[in-house]
Amino acid sequence: MAPRIIRNCAMPIALCLLFAAAAAGQAPAPAPPPSRLDIYGFVMTDFIYDERTNDPDWFDVNRPTKLPAFAGEFGRDGHTWAGVRQTRFGVKSYQATSMGELRTHFEFDFFGVGPDAGQTTIRPRYFYGELGHFGAGQTVSPFMDVDVFPNILDYWGPNGMVFFRNVQLRWMPIQGESFLTLALERPGSTQDPGVLAQRVEIADVFARYPLPDLSGEYRWGGERGYIEGAGIVRKIVLDDAVSDAFNLDDSIIGWGVNISSNVYFREKKDILRLEYTFGDGIENYMNDAPADVAAIPNPGDPVRPIKGKALPLRSLVAFLDHSWNDRLTTSVGYSELAIDNTVLQLPSAFHRGQYAIVNLLWQPIDHLMYGGELQWGRRTNFGDGFHSNDYRVQFGFRYNFSGELALP
Repeated sequence: MAPRIIRNCAMPIALCLLFAAAAAGQAPAPAPPPSRLDIYGFVMTDFIYDERTNDPDWFDVNRPTKLPAFAGEFGRDGHTWAGVRQTRFGVKSYQATSMGELRTHFEFDFFGVGPDAGQTTIRPRYFYGELGHFGAGQTVSPFMDVDVFPNILDYWGPNGMVFFRNVQLRWMPIQGESFLTLALERPGSTQDPGVLAQRVEIADVFARYPLPDLSGEYRWGGERGYIEGAGIVRKIVLDDAVSDAFNLDDSIIGWGVNISSNVYFREKKDILRLEYTFGDGIENYMNDAPADVAAIPNPGDPVRPIKGKALPLRSLVAFLDHSWNDRLTTSVGYSELAIDNTVLQLPSAFHRGQYAIVNLLWQPIDHLMYGGELQWGRRTNFGDGFHSNDYRVQFGFRYNFSGELALP
């Protein structure tokens, strides 16, 4: 029957094929998945002994940029800390529509940053919606590979990792185990005035962002893991708002390349997490880095004696997550980030950060995890020969919860 329908059909071939499939008794298309609401999160408590000292606003994380830049900056060594700021709550929704499944993601924790640094307060992490090949809201940047983050207690994570949740509009033309994502992201940067901080000539120079940051990633996935390449390009404009003897207007291009991978062993019981990043003026996309731009001399030009420079950086992450059995795990690894400073930055400016961790975590029953972690961090300054080390022991207790609600 089916061949005769196709042979005698005067309609377009696509409609003929549909009729032929129906005549052959082909099963109808599967029904869309049911709409639902997933609620999840955990309550987490941390106890930390810090053998040295760091910025008290960042007492419960291992961040090399927050270690002392000179002797005695944060007082004497030896501190005990405790907190619940990692506690997290999230909701994901999945709703069937005529255009496909609509997904949303809302999540926050209690880790205060910015003006709330050091406080236990609500901090938004995800505000994101997605339908088909398009998404908008705050979620991880395509320049970031979230799967590089190891199974550790430290909240902040490897300092050399690209880590930035940003407001964006994204297009995902290829989805699945291998995928391609392109995005326009909210721009921004920070500038280091360095030794010129007290000069009135730069007091009225302001950063401006005429274009969004453009980022993209492609991941090739397979049974043994994946390899991912990501890139970003951005434009930073410096406007001199005062008409005087100097014109410090400037335009700076920032860019970056991020290459990352997960390698699976023993049916994913062991995962090697790797990342290498390099670029200029992309510090605010990194997990722990200072300013994106600093000044350099511009000899021979009396009107523009200085220019802005996008600071070059290089960073790496190498961690192994190992499962001893179904309940006991260990993560061990190292990360670092180095910046090529300019001669107009202060000698105490951040130059290099190093980070290392080893832990032992136990999950005695579902929804409960606790364990201990040894942490090391090191800060090296740019020009004065000073460096500071930090040695920390962290114990964490996490109680997970999750549930599902059907939606009409």
